[in-house]
Amino acid sequence: MFYQSILLICGRTVNYINMAALENSTDTASVFNTLFESENKQWVKLNVGGTYFLTTKTTLARDPKSFLYRLIQEDSDLISDKDDTGAYLIDRDPNYFSPVLNYLRHGKLIINKGLAEEGVLEEAEFYNIAELITLVKEKISDRDKRSPKDSQKNVYRVLQCHEDELTQMVSTLSDGWRFEQLVNIGSQYNYGAEEHAEFLCVVSREYGIRENSNVEPTDKAKVLQQKGSRM
Repeated sequence: MFYQSILLICGRTVNYINMAALENSTDTASVFNTLFESENKQWVKLNVGGTYFLTTKTTLARDPKSFLYRLIQEDSDLISDKDDTGAYLIDRDPNYFSPVLNYLRHGKLIINKGLAEEGVLEEAEFYNIAELITLVKEKISDRDKRSPKDSQKNVYRVLQCHEDELTQMVSTLSDGWRFEQLVNIGSQYNYGAEEHAEFLCVVSREYGIRENSNVEPTDKAKVLQQKGSRM
């Protein structure tokens, strides 16, 4: 009954302990030492690129064909050094190891902001985790299939002109430049007895487009050109 209470408090099953040894023991401290020594064997410390990770053998054994599964076997065929703390030394990037370890813990692919999918794929392939490799490749494929507009970058320019120059400016737009916005800033200049309105014209072009490319004026530019011709 006493030993059952110990097991209940620790929340562990009897599989972790040699019950025969406990029944023959009259030393309470020995009972606890046996329990916790057995439990500690389930934990594994990894030193990945100078960063420590603490996890369990159950987590690392998720994929029986993986590098990590082979690493923790008592009769492992891998040659791996340990540091002064007893942690396995692995010469890999710790930032990219985190998504790998988290996948082994809960089976979900979560990539922190700032990490490249290709980097996670490289680690998944190094550790030979087949299901994770598939997930990362699918994520990369989905990313590459997105519309180019989702990642399109534009260059903007603001041009100042008066109303008499609108027609000429619109008609001479080239190299992919297009109108975005026309802002009337009032009359700042007098030509003879007449006042001429001044405008700020915002134009844009897709970043990286080749110079002198033949791009047809947009509908918006055509409308502005017509408006300018009537002024």
